[in-house]
Amino acid sequence: MHKTLYLKILLGYLVFAVFGFIVVATFIAGMTQEHCRRDTADKLYGEATLIADTYATDLYNTEISLDSVQKQIRALGTFMDADIYIINPSGRMVVNSFTEPDPAGNVYIHDFDPSVTAGGRNYFVDHFFGEYDGDRLSVLAPISSDYRVRGYVCITKDYDDVNEEAYRLLNISYLELVVLFLLSMIILIFFTQLVYVPLRRITRATEQYAAGNMKYRVSVDSEDEMGYLAASLNYMASEIDTAEEDQKKFIANVSHDFRSPLTSMKGFLEAMLDGTIPPELHAKYLQVVLNETSRLTKLTNGLLMLNNLSTGGMLLCRTDFDINEVIRSVGASFEQTCRSRKIAIELVLTGQTLHVNADRDRIEQVLYNLVDNAIKFSHADSVVRVETTVKRSKVFVSVRDSGIGIPKEDQKNIWERFYKTDLSRGKDKTGTGLGLSIVREIIRAHGENINVVSTEGVGSEFIFTLPLAEQQEES
Repeated sequence: MHKTLYLKILLGYLVFAVFGFIVVATFIAGMTQEHCRRDTADKLYGEATLIADTYATDLYNTEISLDSVQKQIRALGTFMDADIYIINPSGRMVVNSFTEPDPAGNVYIHDFDPSVTAGGRNYFVDHFFGEYDGDRLSVLAPISSDYRVRGYVCITKDYDDVNEEAYRLLNISYLELVVLFLLSMIILIFFTQLVYVPLRRITRATEQYAAGNMKYRVSVDSEDEMGYLAASLNYMASEIDTAEEDQKKFIANVSHDFRSPLTSMKGFLEAMLDGTIPPELHAKYLQVVLNETSRLTKLTNGLLMLNNLSTGGMLLCRTDFDINEVIRSVGASFEQTCRSRKIAIELVLTGQTLHVNADRDRIEQVLYNLVDNAIKFSHADSVVRVETTVKRSKVFVSVRDSGIGIPKEDQKNIWERFYKTDLSRGKDKTGTGLGLSIVREIIRAHGENINVVSTEGVGSEFIFTLPLAEQQEES
């Protein structure tokens, strides 16, 4: 399509030009010639009528001499570049504008026929009854006296003069047509630069995208629809490219997280089968294999949950419940872990009860993941603080630790699947890297927000919001 569109436009332009010249050379030429013929005839007829009503009538009424009439029509003939005759109905020429009058002369216009202008036209084109070798444009105006036609005033003009006037007007039409084509060529040039060239670039970009080159960018510097389309294509390619990179990274992470425990499990089982591990140690290593299978189960469930949350496939069961009670329950579940790590959990809760409207099980999972991370990355003899506050119909839940913290450059990436900071890799041996991704998706599913404030070597604080229950707002 893009290889023939411009050729079609050029072909249309050339066809328009050719037909334009054909129309001017045929229809316009004929119309111009007819216009000049009628216009000249009307002017000549007007002069002939004026002469018939004045000089010619006075001549037939013997109120003026023949010499005087001849002088007058000679001057008029010179002015109009035409020949003027006064002719009797019988065809005898009384006087003309180019020879001296002869009262005794009997010069006749042979085949003179006054009815030649009948049929609605006031002019005729011929050799003026055989008096000239070339065509003449002639008019006849009757000379009336005493209610009868006494003669005719005839004015005849060289037809080539009429054609010459038509050609001059036609040349103006040709010139206007050329100017019109030049202006349309300017429009064509603007169309090429503003529409066709950007369209070619966009088409080339789509070909690159179809070939898999999502890094190709369209360069269209305009603020119209073409520029908007180019920007949209660039944005689309960037998003697809990012999605492909994320997909590759996701597959690599999944493969790694599945391959490691599977390799470990396979090695232990093969060692037990070939006798490398003695029977008395089988129970110990079977427990290791069981732990690895639990890790794989946890990883698989996390991936399924993330997929359901990301695609909107998980429905929330929203109810009113006491968030303080859930926090106490989650804190109690880590009692044994905290004792072994010498870490204390401090609860700073607003009120004895604090009801929110959310999915209790999912929020409990959020709290469990956040507290588990806080304990995992805290130093011994430190405190994990869980706090609730109320602001403008919102409950803010904060989980803060005094652990290793998160580097500033890593804070925007911690929500990605399988992402682990360099500082956490040494401590998080059993984690899947999906906990914070699940936390964010659950909070987003509730239409709320979660943020992190962290300083490397000082600690981290995760804060998320939940809506107050109606009964809590009333109280």
